[in-house]
Amino acid sequence: MQRLIKIFIAALITITFSCTTDDQNISDEVKENIIARVNNEVNTGIVVGVITPQGTSFYSYGVKSLETNEPVDEHTVFEIGSITKTFTGILLANEAVNGGLSLDDQLQNLLPEGVIAPTRNGESIRLVHLANHTSALPRVPNNFVRTNPENPYTDLTEQQVYEFVNNYELPYDIGTKFLYSNLGMGLLGNVLAAKNNTTYEELMLKKIVDPLDLEDTRITLTPDMERRFAKGYNMGVEVGYYTLPAIAGAGAIRSTAVDMLKYLAANMGIKKTDLYPAMELSHKSTGIKEGEMTVGLGWITSMVEGEEIIWHDGGTGGFMSFIGFTKDGAKGVVVLTNSNGFPDDIGFHLLNPKSELKNPIPSIATKLNKIIEKEGINAAVKSYEQLKNDHADKYNFSSPELINLGYKLLQKDKTKEALEIFRINVENYPNDWNANDSYAEALLKNDEKEKSIEYYKKSIELNPENASGIEVLKQLGAEIERSQK
Repeated sequence: MQRLIKIFIAALITITFSCTTDDQNISDEVKENIIARVNNEVNTGIVVGVITPQGTSFYSYGVKSLETNEPVDEHTVFEIGSITKTFTGILLANEAVNGGLSLDDQLQNLLPEGVIAPTRNGESIRLVHLANHTSALPRVPNNFVRTNPENPYTDLTEQQVYEFVNNYELPYDIGTKFLYSNLGMGLLGNVLAAKNNTTYEELMLKKIVDPLDLEDTRITLTPDMERRFAKGYNMGVEVGYYTLPAIAGAGAIRSTAVDMLKYLAANMGIKKTDLYPAMELSHKSTGIKEGEMTVGLGWITSMVEGEEIIWHDGGTGGFMSFIGFTKDGAKGVVVLTNSNGFPDDIGFHLLNPKSELKNPIPSIATKLNKIIEKEGINAAVKSYEQLKNDHADKYNFSSPELINLGYKLLQKDKTKEALEIFRINVENYPNDWNANDSYAEALLKNDEKEKSIEYYKKSIELNPENASGIEVLKQLGAEIERSQK
């Protein structure tokens, strides 16, 4: 209770320090939604920035740290995660615009001596495939040991990246499917840096940050940025920062809302710069469509309630972010938070009010995670049952909430606790294919092969398109019925 009071007081302080220069750009509805998210412990702190040709607006609520209760503001430094990929896409586009490279150049031509890029059916991976996630490379390499679950990429070396690429067999034809790949975008950043005889960070600073006067955008923090760096939180518990030394181009950048609006101003053409032709190229679809979504060089374009929006989001262990703008350049938005839970709905709603805001009801996962940390899994399970019976309307009990908690526990090598969370999720949502699939994965990790097969089969019965589940069953030598294909 004491902590809740502290959060509420800190949040009130934050309102005092919030800077809103144009109320029409950030509605009362959005502000009230943000206040509720922080007060309900859905988020720790949230900073919103809006830019139009007429100017900028900021709104902040919450704290940088639950220990110090210092309020967030537009100068607070956050990890922006995969928004970094838009920087990497622009670096590639800039090479193409200036004749240094072609989007269709083969990856092989930029790899270190002795490293062979995988091919398939006579086709080679081209730079555009890395930028639009159609290289057929996986999300992450699997040839390294993670010693810190809260910082999963810190142990990955650039040498291991190249060793993985050198030995990987592509599972399907290049350029035919969208498969989001941190490996692919990180690899692109590496080869672009190597071509310019520098590091990814130095290349990004030279080509984008310095020309746009982004004073607080970098990977290696200045002392002043360090003082303004928020603490990250995952399900209410403080977690460590991310470092991605081997794939920096996939998600290593830190920044502020002020700098992100400068970045948007350049991308939207509100502020004309020498980078604008490269930025325009990075926004354009590269021919791949995934549902209502098309992909450019890092940037994504989606049709949202009848309006084209160019955007990306980002997520690390304790930070989530959104950046986007309407294709016509009328409005741009950044949303930064030092807690888990993507704030995309806030961003899309600010860009198009027809897009719905989420209900900021507290997550049961945050409640259970805190109980597990302090009292153990048995107390958490008991609390779950009591709360679901007596307060079903006060928490978000949806299946994805427990799935996220289960995977967080798996990442921390708390397999026993994860199994219990996945188990109660399946009991409460027996017809949710993802709940069954997640439980099966945890069972397999716990060497319960036969039981794992049972739940994988149930998952595929509920969702015949569960390709990963089908692949695991094949690897386990389990029979898959014809109707489950």
